[in-house]
Amino acid sequence: MKEVVIVDSGGANLASLRYALERLGAHVAVSADAQAIAAAERVVLPGVGAAARAMQRLSGAGLTEVLLRLGQPVLGVCLGMQLLCAHSAEGDTGCLGVLPYPVRELQSAPGRPVPHMGWNRLRRLRADALLEDIPDGEYVYFVHSYGAAVTPDTLAAADYGGAWSAVMRRGNFCGTQFHPERSGAAGARLLGNFLRL
Repeated sequence: MKEVVIVDSGGANLASLRYALERLGAHVAVSADAQAIAAAERVVLPGVGAAARAMQRLSGAGLTEVLLRLGQPVLGVCLGMQLLCAHSAEGDTGCLGVLPYPVRELQSAPGRPVPHMGWNRLRRLRADALLEDIPDGEYVYFVHSYGAAVTPDTLAAADYGGAWSAVMRRGNFCGTQFHPERSGAAGARLLGNFLRL
């Protein structure tokens, strides 16, 4: 049984992420304790809300350096993936910089409101263990107003007024812009793949 610590970043998706991982057989704790996070077999960085407030919370808890030093698999979810990037246009916020890319605001247009909310297809760009058994074109669930463009570390993209990173990975740091805990069987497969990394 994998031991997973979900970083207590104050996000509203903590409980649903916890239940999704527990359904896959993981032992899950929610914690802001630096030692517990550093010792975990897997770490999930969730996030719902504003980048600046989330970074302030991580910094105030003394977690930014801890997160940067992690060598075990780490998964950022939604805002959590954006926090792994270098900078967010939301509040002109410096982020962790593990993924050295900016996060930009999505632009609304007729028939394409922001936030981008609902089901959208994944377009796989390269093979990775994180995407095993998730076919190209699978639907997953998004809720976001900001995102990272497609980069060399993008595993899968989604199109919403242009292509955006939906799944990213650099070494042990992974991220999903969508919510795997709300994405049915495809989301469960991704979380299961993360537990097996």
